[in-house]
This record gives sequence, structure tokens and C-alpha cells, in this order.
Amino acid sequence: MTHPVTAKRRAALAAQVEKTVLTTPVYDIHTHLYDPAFGGLLLWGIDDLLVYHYLVAEGFRQFDLTYEKFWAMSKREQADAIWNALFIEHSPISEACRGVLTTLNRLGLDVKRRDLPALRKWFAKWNVADYTTHCMDVAGVSRICMTNSPFDDEERVVWERGFRRDERFAAALRIDPLLLSWEGTAAPRLRDWGYSVTPELSEKTVSEVRRFLADWTRRINAQYLMVSLPPDFTYPGDNVCARLMETAVLPHCREAGLPFAMMPGVKRAVNPLLRMAGDGVGHCDTNTYESLIAAHPDNQFLITALARENQYSLCVAARKFRNLHLFGCWWFTNTPYLIEEMTRMRLELIGLSVTPQHSDARVLDQIIYKWEHSRRIIGRVLAEKYQDLAATGWEPTNAEIQRDVQDLFGGAFQQFCGRQQARAAEAPKRGKRRA
Repeated sequence: MTHPVTAKRRAALAAQVEKTVLTTPVYDIHTHLYDPAFGGLLLWGIDDLLVYHYLVAEGFRQFDLTYEKFWAMSKREQADAIWNALFIEHSPISEACRGVLTTLNRLGLDVKRRDLPALRKWFAKWNVADYTTHCMDVAGVSRICMTNSPFDDEERVVWERGFRRDERFAAALRIDPLLLSWEGTAAPRLRDWGYSVTPELSEKTVSEVRRFLADWTRRINAQYLMVSLPPDFTYPGDNVCARLMETAVLPHCREAGLPFAMMPGVKRAVNPLLRMAGDGVGHCDTNTYESLIAAHPDNQFLITALARENQYSLCVAARKFRNLHLFGCWWFTNTPYLIEEMTRMRLELIGLSVTPQHSDARVLDQIIYKWEHSRRIIGRVLAEKYQDLAATGWEPTNAEIQRDVQDLFGGAFQQFCGRQQARAAEAPKRGKRRA
């Protein structure tokens, strides 16, 4: 029996969902932002918004500059060139351009004037601490997870000297060089830092890698470990990346009670002349990740893939593996059309056991537009799903809607991480019982 839902009830349900989605605080579980104590590593303000690598790549499609001349410019000059090419000489309709305007609009600035000097003057009045709080308040973000690499020389020294942490900023331990450039980068650096490793993955070397991971997990209080992987990564396989995962990374994650986040599909330096803006996308083999997850049922895995073509098969995989949690619309999929498609597919295939979005912000101000745009889409899709339920006679209460939105905005992620922590806490007890 179907239960017709009146237009008035549909509108009321949509309004309730919209209100809840727009007002529920978000835990932004993956960004490239920094605690304000990191100083210049935390990017913010109009010039950083304009020289964001999305806009750099788009700018080169319009302005008549050589790569060499552009990179020789100051940040302010680069921002001027992008502003003129993408906002003045052409209408700023791309998602990256619109994002800048949404951010300025939500900050209460007048974008109609097209006055870049006036915008710079407004941002100049802020200090980083107050502006961080202001941005998070405007964006409705209560907590931000950073991306933290011991192999970044500027960042590492801040951790080593210590600082008073902002409790709103959590850490994630990024280990790309360890897995993807062992002989060329990671092994020499670990030796310099006092770890007895060799290029060969001997038992001693693996033990030292685990010690390194444990040291940095404790130092930064990591919430998870993470790596972005090329499309051709394979598992099982006799490659250094797979072997280090098997012998060091995943055992450490089990012991520490932390998930392991994998971000597959990056083709590095497709156009190296664009520098950070020059990376591309590749279709990965989902069988690789299914094999890895199946082989390690006591590990928890987080995955977001770069290629649109991988999203469906990963949704199916998430139905089969309870130790897999999908999150976010990463990088090139962070556009409204694909956010809606992916959110709809995920809710229809795996329900609410997903984190539909993360900002991936590299500039603090971006959390404003990325969450403003994503909330609207998530709310629209979720309202439709509730209306479908109402047609069966099952109408969600306001409390149920609030619960579900909280799960989508960080609650489900925290519950998923909690299962790995519970396993790690239980492991010593199991060992004592066996003894």
C-alpha cells in the first residue's frame, strides 16, 4: 500500500532536512589545513584563494603567459593574473571560481564591485587566530583533520619543537614517501633520524619502520594513517609498497587502533610545468583493494577514489566489507554534478554508513564554500530519500533526521574508527586469556 505524501508534507519534510543539514556542525575529516600554530603553513585570505592550484590550471587555459613567467611572479602578481583572466575577462562559472565568490559572499563581502584591492584590505585586518575561528563558525565546521607528513621539512620542525595545540585540529599521519619512494627518499631520511634501516626490507628494517610509525603516531596523536596511491598499485604483489603495508603499516594500525586511509587514482605530474596543478586522474583496479581488505579483516580501511569510474564498484565493495568506510568526493569529483551522483548512489547502496564529504581544503577559507555547496546537495538528496520513505508510511521524526545528519557529518566516521580502537584494546586481553 502506498501512502500519498501531500505537497505540503513534502515541503515541510524538505524544509526540516535543509534546516538540519545547514545547522549541524561538521567534522571535516580530510583537509590540507594546519593548526594556526604552524604559522605560514596555514594558507588563508584572498590571494591564497586565487592561487589555489585548481585556479592555476584553469588560468593557464585563458591567459597568455609562459609557465616560466607565471612562476617567477610573486603570489600577489599571480593572484592578479588569475583574477583578471577568470573573473574579469570571463564569467567565473567553474566550481573553483564560484567557490571563491561563495566564500566572499558568506563572509559578507560585496563581490559585485569586482574590487580586488578592497578585498585585500578587508582580509588584512585579521590575525590568523581570530580568522580561523571566524571561518570555522561561518562554515559550521567544529573540527578539522589535517594531513601531516614527517617528510615535510617545514612541518616536521614544528612538531619536533612542540607547540600548544588547538583542540579543534586533529592530525592524520601521511606516509606517501614511506610507501612510494622507499629507497630514494624514506630509507635515507629514516637513517638520518636514527632508525636502523636498509633498502632491503629485512626483519630489522621492518621493525624500525614500525618504531618510526609508532613514534610519529604518538607525537602528533594521529587519528588515522593515510596514503594516496597511483592507479597501477597492485595487491598482492612483490612491490615495496605492498610489502611495507603488509609487514609494517597494517600491523602498526592494528596495534595502535587506527584506520588506514587509501586514496587511489592519482597520476602525478601529468604536466610537470603546472607544478602542483599538474597531477591527473587514473582508473584503479578495485580488485586490488578488495584483496587487501579481505586479507586483513582486523584492520579498518578508509577509501576515497579519484576516478568517477571507481565509485560504483567501491560502493559494492563497501556492501561486502564492514571494515571499509567510504568518504568524501575527492579532488576532481568535488564538483556539484558528481557530488550529487555519488551521494545518491552511496545512500541507495549502503545507506547512512558513509561520510559523504570532506573539504580537502588547502586554504582555510575554502571550508566555507566547500561545505556550503556540499550541504545543499546532501540535503537535497537526503530529503528525497526521506520523502520516498514517507510514501511507504514511514515518516522520519525530527530526532531521527538529526541523528542521521550527525552520522553523515562525522558521526559514522567516529563510530567506524572506534571499532578499530576497541579491537586494539581487546587484543591484550585476548592474549592474557590464551596464556
